[in-house]
Amino acid sequence: MTTPLLVILAFILVSTVVGVIGRGRGAMNLERWSVGGRQFGVILVWLLMAGEIYTTFTFLGASGWAYSRGAPSFYILAYGTIGYIISFFLLPPLWRMAKSLGLHTQPDFFLARYNSPALAGLVALIGVVSIVPYLQLQLAGLGLIVHTASGGAIASEVAIIVAFALTCVFVYTSGLQGIAWVAIIKDITMVVVVVIIGIGLPSMYFGSVGQMLSELVRRHPSHLTFPGGTTTMGVGWVISTILLTGVGFYCWPHMFASAFSAKDERTIKRNAVIMPLYQLPILLVFFVGFTALLVMPGLKNPDTALLALVMRSYPAWFAGLVGGAGAVTAMVPASMLLLVASTLTAKNIYRPLRGGAVSEEQLMRASRGFMLLIAVVALILALWSPNELVKLLIFGYDGIAQFFPGIVLGVFVRRITARPVIFGLVAGEAVVVSLIWSGHDPFLGMNAGFVGLLVNALVTLLSATWGQVLNHRKIHDPRPDPITQLKFGGEHGEPGG
Repeated sequence: MTTPLLVILAFILVSTVVGVIGRGRGAMNLERWSVGGRQFGVILVWLLMAGEIYTTFTFLGASGWAYSRGAPSFYILAYGTIGYIISFFLLPPLWRMAKSLGLHTQPDFFLARYNSPALAGLVALIGVVSIVPYLQLQLAGLGLIVHTASGGAIASEVAIIVAFALTCVFVYTSGLQGIAWVAIIKDITMVVVVVIIGIGLPSMYFGSVGQMLSELVRRHPSHLTFPGGTTTMGVGWVISTILLTGVGFYCWPHMFASAFSAKDERTIKRNAVIMPLYQLPILLVFFVGFTALLVMPGLKNPDTALLALVMRSYPAWFAGLVGGAGAVTAMVPASMLLLVASTLTAKNIYRPLRGGAVSEEQLMRASRGFMLLIAVVALILALWSPNELVKLLIFGYDGIAQFFPGIVLGVFVRRITARPVIFGLVAGEAVVVSLIWSGHDPFLGMNAGFVGLLVNALVTLLSATWGQVLNHRKIHDPRPDPITQLKFGGEHGEPGG
């Protein structure tokens, strides 16, 4: 086990050094730290977004679901493409607004658009809470990679603590610029490794991908049809999950920050066109999971399927290469999640609660302090509350996708105001939490987050319509208005609190 561990350790150390050096010259301010100075071109934005999207979930979770669940895992192929289509139309106007107003975080958008500190604070709070399980996913995957590659000789807890501490070092030092440079290492290595094993492993054991799939259908005839290896994830669950995660794709706070880092809106549109190419490696990861099911049935933890099969099939140095790629695949999104969560906590929760003037230098110090605090919380959860990788991601999506109505209506509907968005957001989150905590996910065959999103959209639209009726009466009806305390915006539809 020495060779794989040395290779993995080398990847982690090299990535840390590159991240620290990537800060460049000059003083680090909030603009550079959080959005890279808004100077990233097509290639760097592409690599950065891919670094955040294609994570430990893709590397281990997707293969684990292909191994254990089969057909329900196909939702992973579909939702990203939907998200890219939405980003082509949604992100450019968001970028223009961020550029002109100097926005750094997702709550900044809600504050600037709706002029509502309450809404911005609520978005910031939900964002941090939803980011924590996503960050936990990366840490759990990182520990799993090192533990499996060492044959159990290195405890996953030790690997998580060491690698995450190094990740915090380059985030603290370099911010988004350092993360972008580490993303280059991660993306190149991951794509090369996935192509080799995605085609090589089925060919090694069955002669070709086609013959592997034929053998899978023969041995497990129901594995590639819904609900696959489950009893609850049928067609309704898959469709609702695709829609939920597709619309929620760019609702993540860290995806907002990536869009803000682009140098112009043309960069964002080009990125939306080429990003679907990254769906192809996911298909190859599925092939590895299917091959593992045939070659190594009965694994205790399906998330280890990819690494276990690689270690059985390839030389030790290549197993280390795969493990190193997986480790960096965890470090890049973990670093971005830390950066964004700490920035929005400092700027959109700490500053309003503190009151008075807060300088940019004070915000920088607060952001770095909150980064360390959030890192400790995520670390504790990863060590004492591990969960399946894909479940962690879906749980995060359930909460974060509730931002979608407020974002879309805020960009494209001028007369929408803050109060309907708040009502819808609270209603959607309440439905999600109640269904998940009561064990009713799926609900009527649908993803609980999608049910919450439907309730969210309905409440938002009904509240907005009722608000317009009240405003019309106040303008044109000389009789006293019985609901004088409600303020749904200006008379001409200006964003109101």
